[in-house]
Amino acid sequence: MAAELTPQQLSETHRPTLDQALDAIRTRAYWSPHPEHPKAYGEGGAPGSLGAAEGKAAFDALLHTRLDLGQPGTDGWTGGEVSPYGPELGVEYPHADPDVLLPAMKAGMGAWRAAGPETRALVCLEILSRISARTHELAHAVMHTSGQAFMMAFQAGGPHAQDRGLEAVAYAYEEQIRTPRTADWAKPQGKRDPLRLHKSFTAAGRGISLLIGCNTFPTWNGYPGLFASLATGNPVLVKPHPRAVLPLALTVRLAREVLTEAGFDPNLVALAAERPGEGIAKSLAVRPEIKIIDYTGSTAFGDWLEANARQAQVYTEKAGVNTIVVDSTDDYSGMLSNLAFSLSLYSGQMCTTPQNLLIPRGGITTDAGAKSYDDVVADVAAAVSGLLGDDARANALLGALVNPDVTARVEAASDLGEVALSSRTLANPDFPDATVRTPVIVKLDGSKPDDDAAYLSECFGPVSFAVAVASTADALELLRRTVREKGAMTVGAYTTSAEVERAVEDVCFDESAQLSLNLTGGVYVNQTAAFSDFHGSGGNPAANAALCDGAFVSNRFRVLEVRRQA
Repeated sequence: MAAELTPQQLSETHRPTLDQALDAIRTRAYWSPHPEHPKAYGEGGAPGSLGAAEGKAAFDALLHTRLDLGQPGTDGWTGGEVSPYGPELGVEYPHADPDVLLPAMKAGMGAWRAAGPETRALVCLEILSRISARTHELAHAVMHTSGQAFMMAFQAGGPHAQDRGLEAVAYAYEEQIRTPRTADWAKPQGKRDPLRLHKSFTAAGRGISLLIGCNTFPTWNGYPGLFASLATGNPVLVKPHPRAVLPLALTVRLAREVLTEAGFDPNLVALAAERPGEGIAKSLAVRPEIKIIDYTGSTAFGDWLEANARQAQVYTEKAGVNTIVVDSTDDYSGMLSNLAFSLSLYSGQMCTTPQNLLIPRGGITTDAGAKSYDDVVADVAAAVSGLLGDDARANALLGALVNPDVTARVEAASDLGEVALSSRTLANPDFPDATVRTPVIVKLDGSKPDDDAAYLSECFGPVSFAVAVASTADALELLRRTVREKGAMTVGAYTTSAEVERAVEDVCFDESAQLSLNLTGGVYVNQTAAFSDFHGSGGNPAANAALCDGAFVSNRFRVLEVRRQA
């Protein structure tokens, strides 16, 4: 296969970016090669990238078409995505016969392994570069499969997802080069000649990696596993969520193009779209060819994968109950604004959105004076209402509810306790069929066992609980119990006490949870930055892996040794 992208071209184009990424994961400083602003693309922006109008036109051209990826084993076509904003996408995707596709994917492993860690990393960076150039197109694909508002879909589904993919490549490269490619070994034997061997060490992928995509963040949650596996020498079979196929299908198409141009087998990356109700994730997950699985979604299926896909290394991000401890603050207004935004962003449909606000029943001290439990709850509710008071701004923050299950949880929340903030329905003037709901906040009592069932279960969507506790000490005990039993992707706390701060840290260290303290500005507990923040810890029930660290990549390959007599 003639390569149009030579190793020299790849190195000249992408080696500086790889070096910067390696530096970023070591320093943990802010860095991103992918612009967040839509105007950075197209005319006057990155060379070869689609501008806003071109990206929208490219997305529109995909609708009601067949996306032929040229994969082997295609035995039919499937589709059926409907945008949370209303329109049917009408895109058809290849349906694969795994008995044909999986052997074809394995066929390219030898050449991909022989290419070595650097070439694999640089090919991955070229794929990410092609993805970046089509950020506007992908943003519409993410928006109309996840229900995210456009700006969030653009940033989280575009540059932030691409950063997470690049971060995984950097970690993968660094872990693979810890062992030298060759070594000359000599063991002294006293008066006799030393024993001499020439040794070579090759990072070899485990086998086919299965990516099981999620509905809400198909690229942001999908790219780390995809690129971690590909960069460590594994073919990747992408099985998208049936309601969010398009963003990952476009990703697969671009990856196959780059692999072909670089002289590798395009079947190293392939798509497994399913027919309605087919549920192929279970059958694929236990096939002997599948050696790695990346999954984001429900706890029930994540637990099933961990228990049943015993032939594979399984990385899961499941459900958790994220908690904020409110002890005291020296910026009451900033705290309220920060919490309001965190509760509202993407209608709470993020695995990092805070659910439980633990507030002492006797109130808290603030720079605005003492505030009772009722005061704090009322003020948080007022802050959310103020933030979302303008319908245009509210639509831009909330997006659309991703599926009817989320709507049902919002409707049922009022039966769980006293409602401090009712959810209201908004009309989206551009998409009249979209379901848009503002958050609901419910008061619960942490001393009542009957309330446990509500606040100790994940209520995914724009539903939050203001839980009254006897004291900050009781809040910390409830936090510990919550993280230990239910898991948490994020924990937050507000306090002016150094002693309380240390106590919160101790709970999070003991229970392995990521903590944000006293956020009052433009950084929110439900946001994490690639190259600097760890998403999840891998140490509590919410996830068995972190995005991204050495552990996320190191078990995707093994170092194989060949010894030769010197």
